[in-house]
Amino acid sequence: MADKSISFMRSLCLGDIEEDVIVPYPSLPDPERETLRSVCTSVDELLTPNAEAFREWDVAGELPDEFLGQLRDFGMFGLVIPEEHGGMGLRAAAYSRTLQQVARHDASVAVTIGAHSSIGMRGLLLYGTEAQKARWLPKLASGEMIAAFCLTEPGAGSDAAAIKTTATKDGDGWLLSGSKLWITNGGIADFFTVFAKSGGTDDRGKLSGFIVTRDMPGVSVGPHEDKMGIRASSTTAVYLDNVRVGPEHLLGPEHGGFKVAMHILNSGRTGLGGGIVGMMKRLVELTTAQATSRHQFGRPIADYGLIKQKIGQIVVECYAAESVVNMVAGLIDQGYEEYAIEAAISKVFASEALWRAVDEALQVAGGNGFMREYPYERILRDCRINRIFEGTNEVLRLFISLSAMNDVGTQLKELAAGLRGVFDHPIKGFGVMSAYALRRASLATGLRRAKGAFTRLEPAVAAEAALFATCTRDLAAAADRILRKHGKEIIGKQFASSRLADIMIDMFVLACVLARVNAAIVRLGPANAAREREILAVFAGQARRRIQANFERIDDNDDELIKGLADHAIEQRKFSWDNI
Repeated sequence: MADKSISFMRSLCLGDIEEDVIVPYPSLPDPERETLRSVCTSVDELLTPNAEAFREWDVAGELPDEFLGQLRDFGMFGLVIPEEHGGMGLRAAAYSRTLQQVARHDASVAVTIGAHSSIGMRGLLLYGTEAQKARWLPKLASGEMIAAFCLTEPGAGSDAAAIKTTATKDGDGWLLSGSKLWITNGGIADFFTVFAKSGGTDDRGKLSGFIVTRDMPGVSVGPHEDKMGIRASSTTAVYLDNVRVGPEHLLGPEHGGFKVAMHILNSGRTGLGGGIVGMMKRLVELTTAQATSRHQFGRPIADYGLIKQKIGQIVVECYAAESVVNMVAGLIDQGYEEYAIEAAISKVFASEALWRAVDEALQVAGGNGFMREYPYERILRDCRINRIFEGTNEVLRLFISLSAMNDVGTQLKELAAGLRGVFDHPIKGFGVMSAYALRRASLATGLRRAKGAFTRLEPAVAAEAALFATCTRDLAAAADRILRKHGKEIIGKQFASSRLADIMIDMFVLACVLARVNAAIVRLGPANAAREREILAVFAGQARRRIQANFERIDDNDDELIKGLADHAIEQRKFSWDNI
């Protein structure tokens, strides 16, 4: 049985391929699969009649109360809430797949449901006491209360520790004061998961989470934000003016709010990922229909190679995005404790893959894609937010790489400490040549360690498995080299960190695609899984070229020149060269 405390990517950066974590590729049990099919069919029946209305609601910038009532009646606000509290009790993979089905119809609806279930009331599920769950979960399941997640502030976006909302002790409770910005569901929510500074105004690290309800004195919301995309979803500011909350409203441990917030975001990423995959599948349908119906030079444009290239690439990246999103959901459902890096990778890769896909789909549509009559421009506007909310992709890249290098740094410190006095007692000191030291020796000599290669994959994917093993060795060496080069200054070396993150992103997605295609070969046989095998070959080749380019640019790059040009532009506040 696999160790549930293992992180695949943390281990990978140390040169170990923890095969048992991702092989076999996770799949839904048959009973859960049947339930999910029924749910997805019902979602289609509920949302399909509103196809034209979604476009109108986007223009109006609001979901009408009548439609929200339909979502309540269907049970869309109780997807992840346990059955004993009135919900459907869907696990991560089934929830992700349900939001995928919703997003195929409309992103604003998916975001409204996702903000409620993925993050708005997720903290109550993860950290709530039994009394708290009994008090609020039934109302959240029925949709009587809709939930919102209140972390972001005007001066604190990705830097959550910089929030200024305060929680001041008041008897056995607290007084909350401050404002929250860009809160999804803010205008329709009655249940707010709020994070406030509880350790004094000068203590960045001490945050606490609280349950706040709209009916509390001092709670108010701002007007509906006029947004670029997901316009029909409610986004407002939330204001807290000396809102008194008792001890029964504390969510998780006092001063433990940062961990609570990060756990909520990590746990909820499969909902966002599911929505992204749903939109990508919709784009495949739209683009193939457009390419076969539109004729140029006497032939459907689907006959032309450059159009086939666009469609084929969308298919490859849709498969890859779904593979990584489902893998993370599978890790959660199997009870793995360490999946924060993997969840962050799934968000970064999927959101950027969708952006590329919608851009190419709009290009295939030509002039039609630019018109509001067609769905492309709305999908483009809707999907742009995915690279920003729930952690910007830039900050998540730093999180991905610095988390891995922290592990490498810990190993280096342990090795350095163990080597002290080795030459005074060489026989005794030989015992420290284990763990990381042996990894270093194997990386330097090119020798494969037991965990440096896959051992359980089918022969049909041997070439990609061998490529992955080679990249693993190079990744571990690169992480070690970067850390030795920059030491404690690595925190400020964002270019180097971002390149390492991009390598890690490609490698985890490749591992997920590899595991999924391997499972298809086992289930269907090599012949019947031939198309999936082709997807693997394409993605592996593209990932290999990107990975190699990033390895090469670790030491050979133009980073300082780019930063110098940025400094010049910032100083001048303009583009300095003109032809007149």
